[in-house]
Amino acid sequence: MAAKGTAEGTGEGSLTRYHRRRDFSRTAEPRGKPRHGTEGDQRGEAVERAGEGPGDGNRAASFVVQIHDASTLHFDFRLEADGVLKSFAVPKGPSDNPREKRFATPTEDHPLEYRTFEGTIAAGGYGAGTVIVWDEGTYLNTTTDRHGKDVPLAEALDRGHASFRLNGRKLHGGYALTRIRTAAQEGREAWLLVKEADGRAGAAGTPDPRRARSARTGRTLGQVAAEETAKGDAGGNARGNAEGGRR
Repeated sequence: MAAKGTAEGTGEGSLTRYHRRRDFSRTAEPRGKPRHGTEGDQRGEAVERAGEGPGDGNRAASFVVQIHDASTLHFDFRLEADGVLKSFAVPKGPSDNPREKRFATPTEDHPLEYRTFEGTIAAGGYGAGTVIVWDEGTYLNTTTDRHGKDVPLAEALDRGHASFRLNGRKLHGGYALTRIRTAAQEGREAWLLVKEADGRAGAAGTPDPRRARSARTGRTLGQVAAEETAKGDAGGNARGNAEGGRR
């Protein structure tokens, strides 16, 4: 049985909360839909899309870390599994320092199309604010049970612990997500995202999110917000001129 608030199952129902919270006539966020097929198939597709991935072609899948300047500035950490992005809000962001244990809370599953989303969610909408892709790449699920048997990522999250190796533009090496509090205990799950003490560990921590740059476009949150505002102003002026010409 899935842990409440972590895994929403597979199929269309896994994006129910994502769809219910958004008005797609007002937001530029992708509607998306779950990708069906086996986990191995999905992981193989991710490697083909990314061009390369850690481990063999049947084990790699995509991940993305976005910075979201919503009501509270935070990082969103997303791992592809079961045809969707399993998502966690990480207030201080992932760190490359094993001594820094980062608090994380699970959020609703997101569609795979969300991996490339950058832009501004309009005021009044769910999660209103600016989003950039801070890091992206592939990951290798390294979770095993006590007998050494591989555990699929979605199942590992249901159980409360997942280990994986990231191969991103900025994040590399082993990480683990571990549940430290269930929803039944205090109403909301709590997790820790921790870097493993491996050869890719460092001491840099996490950059200032307002100065951090997109892995896709090199823009900061402020630059994306300014460009989106300029687009809106230009569109408003064009509509005004068109209406004036018809009078």
